[in-house]
Amino acid sequence: MVDLTEEERAAITATMKRVALLMDEIGWATPLADLTEPQVRALIEEAVEGFREAMSDIVRAQTPEVPF
Repeated sequence: MVDLTEEERAAITATMKRVALLMDEIGWATPLADLTEPQVRALIEEAVEGFREAMSDIVRAQTPEVPF
């Protein structure tokens, strides 16, 4: 198991919301084995992009603005 930081855990939570929206479109009752390749790709891309965006937002919120 990976030792995640608080920021990474928060980013995962934010990402889960995005993936859940996509799963709403696919259908929650759809078994993973029945997903098409494009659906699997879409889920992976949504997870990766969501994590990147969430981490970027977290870093931006924690970085003090330069006063000039």
